[in-house]
Amino acid sequence: MNALVGIVDLARFQFAMTTIFHFFFVPMSIGLGIVVAVMETLYVIKKDEIYKKMAQFWGKIFLLSFAVGVVTGLIQEFQFGMNWSEYSRYVGDIFGAPLAVEALVAFFAESTFIGLWSFTWDRFKPAVHVIFIWITAIASMISSLWILAANSFMQNPVGYAIDNEKGRAVLTNFGDLLLNKQLWIEFPHVVVGTLVTAGFIVAGMSAFKLLKLKQDDPEVPLFRKSINIALVVGLVGLGGAFITGDQHAFELQSMQPMKYAAMEGVDETIDSSKRADKAQPWAAIAVTNPKTHKSIAKIEVPYALSILGNHSLTGGTTKGTIELNKEFEAKYGKTKGDIKDYYVPENTLFYSFRVMAMGAGLLALVALVALWFNRKKSQLILTQRWFLWVMGVMTFFPFVVNTAGWLVTELGRYPWVVYGLMTIADAVSPNVSVASLLFSNIVYFLTFSTLGGVMIWLSRRVLHQGPYHEQEATQTDRDPYDDLAGKEAQV
Repeated sequence: MNALVGIVDLARFQFAMTTIFHFFFVPMSIGLGIVVAVMETLYVIKKDEIYKKMAQFWGKIFLLSFAVGVVTGLIQEFQFGMNWSEYSRYVGDIFGAPLAVEALVAFFAESTFIGLWSFTWDRFKPAVHVIFIWITAIASMISSLWILAANSFMQNPVGYAIDNEKGRAVLTNFGDLLLNKQLWIEFPHVVVGTLVTAGFIVAGMSAFKLLKLKQDDPEVPLFRKSINIALVVGLVGLGGAFITGDQHAFELQSMQPMKYAAMEGVDETIDSSKRADKAQPWAAIAVTNPKTHKSIAKIEVPYALSILGNHSLTGGTTKGTIELNKEFEAKYGKTKGDIKDYYVPENTLFYSFRVMAMGAGLLALVALVALWFNRKKSQLILTQRWFLWVMGVMTFFPFVVNTAGWLVTELGRYPWVVYGLMTIADAVSPNVSVASLLFSNIVYFLTFSTLGGVMIWLSRRVLHQGPYHEQEATQTDRDPYDDLAGKEAQV
């Protein structure tokens, strides 16, 4: 039993490590594709070369993130055969279908048009060339749709039947996978999150660059315009994130009530009809004892949970984790494999949710101040260097917010790998050992650290060289006798 726990824990850690690192670059890549497409579209509309130079410059960062995202995505897919073969055997017919479509259709289109966009700047008219980056960006979003369709099945299994003779689940309706309610609250939230990620990466890197430039440097206008475009895209994403996030939390009350209760720090059921104020309070701060699963400290805001969860000033009922655990034990059995109970990691979900939500609020505040400082007739963005440092730090903040959101989504499903259908312990490969998992964890960690370091180094190098590096290099490489020959010809 101890060996099994060790194997499960190591397999989970490896998958979490791989997925988190991969998810650093997926939103970055998708979002940067959209930001670059907006920049090139402005070039087509305004015929201003600065927008072309912006699209080409930030396109380099986009290509780097795309390359690293592909590599880490391949490593992630290896996980299903390495450590989760029982999961692959049991639901592979269902889980594999959308992943196959993603690889054969969306990723193929994405890879083809990103190549066309990269190498054909001088071969097509601007109005034609911009189509390539928009197809790339749209294909990237469609690619995420298929992947999230597979993930949504794990959160809310639909369109399947159990083949008792073969001992596995089989797909009965492919359309149900695409109509899964979970998919259509998860996919929009991820897409708008990519806009936030890319917007603040571009704005933050631009801020770091402005810290190195003098106010009269010819590169300053390009990076100031980059900040404005990126932050407008980022604010659109934040607005969408608040809307889709609210809808997601509202649907969780019926789809995954244990996750919702943990997110809101509700251990004992809150029934507004039994309270004097007829409303549900919201826990701003809560600490839960992981052994008793009861709150040992809590600071509450009156009425707030009714507003957030019930969309009303009063009313609503939120079942607590303790009551829900009893219901799940009655429904699924008191013991199932290695399951002792059906509690999720309450404290982790509670604070991950707040990091995600409050982090988004902080990003919105920084974006609004930055746009005010960077308005056309103002030099505040250049004179207030402390704020440029704040913006620079915000480059990394979307990664924290995205990781917090991923933790809420995935840990909130515990102890299921497919909600209500297959447990985590039942999904792990039977032939892996603690030694092999420990070794592969170390190798993966070193690989990801190296990839991450190389990505940061290359991005920093591109930023340091600036948008006019190739143009300056071309001028430097010119034959110095060309000018002399020209003068002799004039004489």
